[in-house]
Amino acid sequence: MPKPTQKQTIYDIAQQIGTSPSTVSAALNGTWKARRIKAETAERIIALAGQMGYSVNLQARGLRTARSGLVGLILPEHNNRFFSDLSQSFTLEARARGQIPVIIATQRDPKAEMQTVQDLLAYSIDALFVAGAAGPQQISAFCQAAELPHVFIDQPCPGASSVITDNEDGARRLTRAIIETLQPAIAPPRDRIYLIGGDGRLHVSSRRIAGFRAEIEAHFGQCDDAQVIACGYAPEMALASIRALYDQLGGLPAGIFANSINVFEALLRFLVELPEAELQSVSMGCFDYDPYGELLRVPVHMIRQRHRQLVRTAYELMDQPPEHPELVTVKPELYPAPARAARVPAQ
Repeated sequence: MPKPTQKQTIYDIAQQIGTSPSTVSAALNGTWKARRIKAETAERIIALAGQMGYSVNLQARGLRTARSGLVGLILPEHNNRFFSDLSQSFTLEARARGQIPVIIATQRDPKAEMQTVQDLLAYSIDALFVAGAAGPQQISAFCQAAELPHVFIDQPCPGASSVITDNEDGARRLTRAIIETLQPAIAPPRDRIYLIGGDGRLHVSSRRIAGFRAEIEAHFGQCDDAQVIACGYAPEMALASIRALYDQLGGLPAGIFANSINVFEALLRFLVELPEAELQSVSMGCFDYDPYGELLRVPVHMIRQRHRQLVRTAYELMDQPPEHPELVTVKPELYPAPARAARVPAQ
């Protein structure tokens, strides 16, 4: 078999053999007998590793026996207020502990995430924190095989400890605030609240959608599927979605739930084109926080995720690992919209 040009990992070998990454690790580091792994299995792993061009980094392994002071954080992007706040809180916490933070954005690309984990491990990081990853289980399996302490932030991962915002509770509270400030006497079909943005396949989005649906059903009896427009987090998709909804309804809906700050910023690009009277007819909420939101032409309810508490809790899980993986939730904060100076009746 020709050697591939891309760096191979124990995860790749495990997939080829049909075993676990920890078994591959034991075979390659010589501890397979102590773990009662069959000699035949160990020989197959070692042979395949050679064929695939995998070589054990003995220097890095030696360095793993001592603490380097480096701690890693992987997150999707830097130009998102929540993740930038999370990054800042992580930096402050790490510095306060005398550690050196290494923070890398991987754009929710599973391949980039795994390559980054491998690169960080080569630098002998002491621990890894992972936020908003596309492939959490793959990352966790690799970290477990490498005996690298790791905790997930803002997403759960089976088999690993995680700390997350209580997204469902936050979504219910935000939806309730939107309902309480609905303008009266808006005629159908514009009399509904619509959630825009997010990806229902992701845990964070799915919990927010569940909270939104639950609160709508509690107040109005039902929530139609059309009221959830999970178009992703890309601003361009959110902008196209609000334009299409506006054309479909013949105006703005009674309420809008923006599922992230990126989505909200895209909505603002559309709303700025509308007359003042029309803006005053909508009740709006955003599941994210920006202090400039209080200065907008349209009042906006906002949910602020407690990034400092998320980081502190993640470090607590790292400092004192539980016997079994734990999922810890942190309640977000609701920032109600400032009172309107004057309401303009809906047209």
